[in-house]
Amino acid sequence: MITAAATGFATAFALILAIGAQNAFVLRQGLRRAHVFVVCLICALSDALLITAGVAGFGAIVDRAPWLPDIMRWGGAVFLVFYGLSRLYAARKQGAALNLSGDAEPLGKAVLTCLALTWLNPHVYLDTLALIGAVSVPFESASKLAFGIAAVASSFVFFFGLGYGARLLAPYMQSPRAWQVLDIGIGILMLTLAAMLILAH
Repeated sequence: MITAAATGFATAFALILAIGAQNAFVLRQGLRRAHVFVVCLICALSDALLITAGVAGFGAIVDRAPWLPDIMRWGGAVFLVFYGLSRLYAARKQGAALNLSGDAEPLGKAVLTCLALTWLNPHVYLDTLALIGAVSVPFESASKLAFGIAAVASSFVFFFGLGYGARLLAPYMQSPRAWQVLDIGIGILMLTLAAMLILAH
């Protein structure tokens, strides 16, 4: 069970470590100190649901609905383009420094954006449902349960670490230029991910 748990934790952490659409949003919210707990909780709980489904064998549904990946791919690409352009537009605005107190964005908007970046991102399904599910196959009964619990725990550790750890960068993000660079980087990342989804087959 220890081996299964260690494998589950390491696998999940490695898959979500790369900065993607969801992670970039968590990082940005953490830097702004805006609704950090809620955003991290949504990401972690969403991953928990998907990881649980993957370990339980959700991949069989994709086999029965081969059209599902294409719908997720195009839906995710459209949203990423929209969000990426919005960040580039924000970077263009003069005096774009953000208030680190976190009052710049309503909670409802942050929640909806977080949910969209999570559930409209095909890579989330690939990582959680397919890859983590596949790695869990060799384990059975109690070992598989330990694998799943550790994978879910890894997601919580990652997102809350990213969200609250981002505050360490706050002293460097006081100038409008720093926020413009961050928004440009996030915008380019979103558009790049969208292009990758569109070109994927």
